[in-house]
Amino acid sequence: MNREHIAPAGTPAVAPYTPAIAVNGLVFVAGQISVDADGEMVADDFASQARRTFSNMASVLAAAGCTMADVVSCTTYLTNAEDFDAFNAVYQEFFSAPFPTRATILARLVGSGLRIESTCIAARRS
Repeated sequence: MNREHIAPAGTPAVAPYTPAIAVNGLVFVAGQISVDADGEMVADDFASQARRTFSNMASVLAAAGCTMADVVSCTTYLTNAEDFDAFNAVYQEFFSAPFPTRATILARLVGSGLRIESTCIAARRS
């Protein structure tokens, strides 16, 4: 199996992981969180964190030659069920119909003040 490791320039090294791996035409993006290029978390409000999370995802996908339109599956972890409606609103800023398959899971996330983490799988266009 030929695995291509993808790490866009400016990706903060907040943990020992590869931001994305491409294999057999699929791009597997590691969990993205709401940090800037310096590894600092953005504002406390949920919508700002969600936008940064999906912007980071878009940057990783771009480094792999993909866009958000190439995402076929998305898994998102929220720390508070009350953020679900705001999550859906921000999600629709980044994805459009037909939407990727999706799972949204209530979880406890590692990182002080972190309210969202999202990962995805994208299919490279031939």
